[in-house]
This record gives sequence, C-alpha cells and structure tokens, in this order.
Amino acid sequence: MELARGIEIGHVFQLGRKYAEALDLKVLDENGKLVTVTMGSYGLGVTRVVAVLAEANNDEKGLIWPESVSPADIHIVAAGKDEVVFETAEKLALELEAAGKSVLLDDRLKVSPGVKFSDAELLGIPHIIIVGRGLEQGEVDLWDRRSGERRSVKVELAVTESL
Repeated sequence: MELARGIEIGHVFQLGRKYAEALDLKVLDENGKLVTVTMGSYGLGVTRVVAVLAEANNDEKGLIWPESVSPADIHIVAAGKDEVVFETAEKLALELEAAGKSVLLDDRLKVSPGVKFSDAELLGIPHIIIVGRGLEQGEVDLWDRRSGERRSVKVELAVTESL
C-alpha cells in the first residue's frame, strides 16, 4: 500500500433503492424478471477542477495556468513612466488581438513595475510581454512563466514571436 495526497474532484452517491421504490422504477433483469433498480448519482465539481488546476500549476510566486484554461493568452505589462511605454504596450495588445489572441494589458498608472510583475505572477497567464527598459533599444522582453525564461526581442518581432 502507498499513501499519497489527492484532491476529490467528483463523487458518487449510492442512493440504493429508496427513491426507486418510491417511484416504482423497475427493469427486467437477465432472467426477464421485474426488479427494482438500484440508484446512484455522480458528478464532477467544476470549482473543484479549477482548484486542482491551480494546485498542480503553480510555483512559489503564484499560478501558471495551462494555456488551454488561462484567462488570457498573453499578459502585457507596461513597466515604465514614459508615454512611449504605454503607447507601445497598447499597440502590441491591439496587434495581438487582431491576430486572434486574448490579451490582458496592465497599463495602470502610478503602479511600480515590481507590483505589476508580482501581480502578473499571481494571475498566472503563461506568456508575458514586458514593455519597459529595453524599449530605448527597440526591444521588449518575452517572459515564459512556466520555464521562467526571459528573452529580449525587437518590438516589431514581439507579435510573431508570441504567437
């Protein structure tokens, strides 16, 4: 025998014959004789499935949703104070949406980049584009939350590299 942790995502209720007798539910058995059915019901808890996904897809900083259930395909973080950062982030968001991707754009003013990065880690969207310091060199950072890899790409390549 082996002990292991698990999470209950569904269950079966064995109802017996109580309700079947009350409803006079009968079927023919293998011998052609009428017998009262034995009832049961089962179900999966949708909210429990979400909890299982969160439990199985996280790191010490927060969630990392599987792409198939992520609330958005790409999270863009405008990390800076200059207007060009916000303009570039919005432009990338529009281009990605035009390419069929759902985008969460963090363009909050007066919120530090550190807070935005922490929030991005908590939200767990698996692909993040950071528009910030590298913009002076014409670059943005692509951040893969699952692998932790961050790489710089030219702004004009960000959309195609993100697809």
